[in-house]
Amino acid sequence: MQKTKKVQQTSEEEHFHRIRITLTGCNVKRLEKVSDDLIRAAHGQKLSVRGPVRLPTKVLRITTRKSPCGNGTSTYDRFEMRLHKRIVDLHSPSSIVKDITAITIEPGVDIEVTIAQN
Repeated sequence: MQKTKKVQQTSEEEHFHRIRITLTGCNVKRLEKVSDDLIRAAHGQKLSVRGPVRLPTKVLRITTRKSPCGNGTSTYDRFEMRLHKRIVDLHSPSSIVKDITAITIEPGVDIEVTIAQN
């Protein structure tokens, strides 16, 4: 009788996946809002959540000459774009992912969902 219970438990555990959601964006406030909404939705489904893990900011820099012809002033324009990244890990069935990711996504925030089996 106990063996059948163990078999049923392993079949239920197979449906659970490790889900990694990566959020990328230039605006920190929008990125934090989306990650907070995502975590709030996951807690509403009573899932185990880890994160948001804040990864280091990537700074893309471009330096160009101000003068269009290349002669004359030797002043430069310096442009910079900062890319912020957050990672949220979930442990849930893949069917619930659609419910969690149905939140409103701010413009300028990219989401990447990776599902891995245990």
